[in-house]
Amino acid sequence: MLAAAAHAREPDIASRILPPRAAPGEAVRPYVRVDAPVIVLRHVRVIDGTGATAQANRTLVIENGRIAAIGGPELAAPAGATVLDLTGRSVMPGIVGMHDHLYYIARPGLDSDGHAHGPSPLVPQMTFSSPRMYLAAGVTTIRTTGSVEPYADLNLKAQIDAGAVPGPHMDVTAPYLEGPGSPFVQMHLLRDAADARRFVAFWADQGATSFKAYMNITRAQLRAAIDEAHRHGMKLTGHLCSVTYPEAAALGIDNLEHGFWANTQGDPGKAPDTCPATVGAPTLAAMDPDGADAKALIARLVAAKVAVTSTLPVFEPSAPSYRPLSPKMLATLTPQARNDYLYLRTQALSAAPERKAARAKLWANELRMERAFAAAGGLLIAGPDPTGAGNVLPGFGDQRAVELLVDAGFTPLEAIRIGTLNGATYLGLADRIGSIAVGKNADLVVVEGDPSTRIDDIEKVEIVFKDGVGFDSGRLLDAVRGRYGQY
Repeated sequence: MLAAAAHAREPDIASRILPPRAAPGEAVRPYVRVDAPVIVLRHVRVIDGTGATAQANRTLVIENGRIAAIGGPELAAPAGATVLDLTGRSVMPGIVGMHDHLYYIARPGLDSDGHAHGPSPLVPQMTFSSPRMYLAAGVTTIRTTGSVEPYADLNLKAQIDAGAVPGPHMDVTAPYLEGPGSPFVQMHLLRDAADARRFVAFWADQGATSFKAYMNITRAQLRAAIDEAHRHGMKLTGHLCSVTYPEAAALGIDNLEHGFWANTQGDPGKAPDTCPATVGAPTLAAMDPDGADAKALIARLVAAKVAVTSTLPVFEPSAPSYRPLSPKMLATLTPQARNDYLYLRTQALSAAPERKAARAKLWANELRMERAFAAAGGLLIAGPDPTGAGNVLPGFGDQRAVELLVDAGFTPLEAIRIGTLNGATYLGLADRIGSIAVGKNADLVVVEGDPSTRIDDIEKVEIVFKDGVGFDSGRLLDAVRGRYGQY
């Protein structure tokens, strides 16, 4: 399932994403359930993230933020260790979220398609609620995958890294690399290829550790951005439209967002460097995963070592079975965010039968394309894309991304690997995070039950260890009750 990353991370980039552990500060300690130099987890089921069969009744020793030993019930606890009896629980690697935003798209005056009236929706920052929600759900590392408040993201990362704020490790993606015609008034619009190169160089200097191209970028701008990002030892992903997947692969892109939903190579009337109004739907609808066109596209991506990010939660309204949010998830929303969610959910469920059928076909093709890509040796990674429609929330959406991979036909163990080790592999951090092994960071999630056989148990998070500090999931969620959608 894994493919080698096209461009290795420079060591300093990796260390900036995963800096040395910091002691929890005064504002973080109320969320901490266990923090000791040596912690022993006893009678726990270990799901190691590699896809291997889960191991029951294991003992795991955490020492100074790293996994020091793994053994059976006979493994002795070091003197003075804090021992937790986790009978009935499973431990898995912390989720590595590969499409995780720190903002919410405000949509006042929604129309029937969920679009906002006026020239542009605004994108307020969720600097308080999002990092707590990610950590509460077991997401210990995120890639922000496009920023609208880059200095807020960079400063928030610095606060988290210093132990002043609770939250996950962060790969901070620079502001979107976008061309003319963007609906977002907060985005810089690239003028030409030279501007793209300067833009990447500037944000690399400011501390960003990755880049994302957006829907209206031109091929020349994308090539310049990719070359400059690689010159700085960084990777570039893309939510594309004006540039097709084959074109992007030829230009050297590292990653493509939203599975195969954003590929426009077969859209009728597709003009070079222009995003068609159809934004990829005809291409996906016509893409028979077993056909020659799909096989050729997948072979091209695998040969070019282009990773693909599955973001199934953001497209779940197209699924024949569209699961509602749980009461625990709804409790995090502001009244306005809840109203937006319920309005859009009602619109999706009450759509005309022909529209539902068309969307269901896209959904089915997407699931099969992702399976085919992984089966061909492609690096499939996962994230939810929490952008403000209310149905995809930070953290909860990352869990749902793994669950929906099982709906796509992956086994629970395969889906967990995609959501953990595969993401770490793409980031160049698989030697530190993404799986459970002696010597790795103690970024771990303790859940009630067994997600290796019942994937929905991934939602039953009790303790989240980040760098060996055990956070209480319930306390983190209590802090954000009624706040997501406001700040």
